[in-house]
Amino acid sequence: MKTFARHSLPVISRLLVAGMILTGTAQAQQKETHTMSGIYDFSMKRIDGTTAPLSDYKGKVLLIVNVASKCGFTGQYAGLQKLFQTYQDRGLVVMGFPSNDFLFQEPGTNKEIAEFCSLKYHVTFPIFEKITVTGGKCHPLYKFLIEKATNPEFSGKITWNFNKFLIGRNGRILARFGSRTPPEDKDLLSAIEAALKAPE
Repeated sequence: MKTFARHSLPVISRLLVAGMILTGTAQAQQKETHTMSGIYDFSMKRIDGTTAPLSDYKGKVLLIVNVASKCGFTGQYAGLQKLFQTYQDRGLVVMGFPSNDFLFQEPGTNKEIAEFCSLKYHVTFPIFEKITVTGGKCHPLYKFLIEKATNPEFSGKITWNFNKFLIGRNGRILARFGSRTPPEDKDLLSAIEAALKAPE
């Protein structure tokens, strides 16, 4: 018994310390996960380089779209602008996120993209800096949108330019529409109308 007491106490102490370290690590991981638990936790760079915390859009309905300037769907910019003009007074914000992920269809600089959107389609809704929306370098915002852990109902990789995510006034992801769904699609319009009528 003396031998057991002499050698087991240090072992027990080491185990207790290890347990405390593991518990602290788990708590830190939980805290990190919690701090990035919703869409309002992200801050994005606008096309002009200024920072836009998405928390600034709390209470708004958001339509998040990955856009490109040289795509067969680029003409959807006109419909997105019309959506924004029609519904912005009721709380809709269209957000364009340029990406060059699909056949290099967004090769321009941020300045060139901004000029294209303004001159060609007279875009007034927020356009953000070019990001990656797929693969290993996928931006954290889009990881949040496409991963099952954070978006179980509408998860899945971005299929092409002009995928659309509809976010409710409370930050919840309400719907997702593919590239072939134009901004004037009746189901998309119905979803936007319903989201705008819903309370925060």
